[in-house]
Amino acid sequence: MLQLDFDLLRTFVAIADAGSLTRAAAEVGRTQSAISMQLKRIEEIVGGAVLVRTARGVELTSRGDRLLAHARRLVRAHDEALVDVTGRGLTGSIRLGCPEDYCTEFLPVVLRAIATQHPRVALEVVCAPTPLLEKMLDARRLDVALISLDPEGNLERLIRWEDLVWIASQDFFAPSDGPLQIALSVPETLDHQAARRALDAANVSYRVAYESVSKDGLLAIVRAGIAVAVLTRGAVPADLRIMPVGEMLPPLPHVGIAVVSYSGTVDSLLVENVKDLMIRTLRTMSPLAP
Repeated sequence: MLQLDFDLLRTFVAIADAGSLTRAAAEVGRTQSAISMQLKRIEEIVGGAVLVRTARGVELTSRGDRLLAHARRLVRAHDEALVDVTGRGLTGSIRLGCPEDYCTEFLPVVLRAIATQHPRVALEVVCAPTPLLEKMLDARRLDVALISLDPEGNLERLIRWEDLVWIASQDFFAPSDGPLQIALSVPETLDHQAARRALDAANVSYRVAYESVSKDGLLAIVRAGIAVAVLTRGAVPADLRIMPVGEMLPPLPHVGIAVVSYSGTVDSLLVENVKDLMIRTLRTMSPLAP
């Protein structure tokens, strides 16, 4: 009797998701020649081609599309059964992204929850602004990421809100004459856009004295006492102060927080479990007091 074992099905799913034999080989830890042999065996069993090679990689045939739907269900059922029976948690590796603003407040709690529930999972963490994390997800260089959401955008994925606040050194005083000096992240980020919109709406004269993707760079400028910056409340270091809102510093909006994974079809039980665990963990964390 012909049958497709789980090793063949898992390889086929990896090929379909990666869109390339080379990338699939790296994901399942085999050589490309071994992947090709497995693919040949799959096609022998199902009685026809399941994919075609193109200049950009591989594309599924109609037979391949039908097989993929079954393969995903079978592989998932196999993995869920194994985890449930053994009680040992999942194995594998996860590439996780997080904005620097959230590294202090959220990342340690999230990583601890993952390590507790899935102690055999290897974690790779990338800290970068949300726009870069989204590009890395689309390029499949990350599996799951914590990102910021525009409060005026699509909030279907919203988990919680975070306050944006103005910060400064303990001895900073806003200038009585001349523009306010501000230090911001890169223009694509929500904190940069929110700060400039608020200042423009309040007709505050300001000058962007520093722009950087690095939170450490922004904090260095703030600690030097020459500019104010914008951070989420939970990211403010103890040696800096949150500035009161007033005529010179207008109110700032909230930003939303979401956990997202690769925008294509995700079949990985590990990715979905980690994503769900991150969402549950963030939802149960108490909000910071104002």
